[in-house]
Amino acid sequence: MDRRRLLLILAVFVAIIGTALVFLYVQGADNRAQDQVANIQVLRATQDVAAGEKYDDALAAGKISLQEVPKNAATANVGYQTTTDALKGKVASVPIFTGQIIVSSQFGNTVQATSSALAIPKGMIAISVNLTDPDRVAGNIQNGSAVAIFVTGALTAAPGSTAGGATGAADVQSTRLLLPKVIVLNVGSPQPPTTSTTTANDGTQTTEQLPRTLLTIAVTQKEAQKVILASKALDLTFGLLTPGSNIQAGAPGTSTLIQSLFAK
Repeated sequence: MDRRRLLLILAVFVAIIGTALVFLYVQGADNRAQDQVANIQVLRATQDVAAGEKYDDALAAGKISLQEVPKNAATANVGYQTTTDALKGKVASVPIFTGQIIVSSQFGNTVQATSSALAIPKGMIAISVNLTDPDRVAGNIQNGSAVAIFVTGALTAAPGSTAGGATGAADVQSTRLLLPKVIVLNVGSPQPPTTSTTTANDGTQTTEQLPRTLLTIAVTQKEAQKVILASKALDLTFGLLTPGSNIQAGAPGTSTLIQSLFAK
């Protein structure tokens, strides 16, 4: 009897310890998740700042100020600033556009003496794409951000193939990863909004204005050809990457157009 009682007490003790450990783990995970989305104050451009403009003048004019942004959006920009003091006496070495998070590399003692204000990596070129706010992570993509590019469209399956449960040519709505990692060189000023109309199942139509912004990216020639083709024929969406992001390519496409995009 004493042995049974001892085993029962031991089992209860182990259960209590296990429950406590699970609780602490869940609480810690929750705290870590909240820490990633918690807002922090960083320097952000409220107006365009021209290359060569003094930081002190821009700050005094209200073109730059401390604003709250999600922590994970700030940490995606290397060199982000949390005080107004660190860049005093510097000048903008590149153009800075409204909404950008201010980073240390944007300021120096002189303006960049290059034919282009863009820091294009050797062997690559810069191209621009025009995206709506939802397709650029609601404005959280900044200069220097790493992004994954996805492509979406109504694709026509090859004759004789099965699409949507039917055999023959059919429209298939599909989203695929186009490029796993691309660096954003510049986020431009907002462009005139585009109008989007959606139709519900009951026939009700909803029209909305979607602001658009030019994003300039660094790519190889082959990547540029893919992005340009996709932007003309389909819809592009940028996904903001972090050091812990896990991006994998999807299944092969079914149409000639899509197969050409992902050809090796």
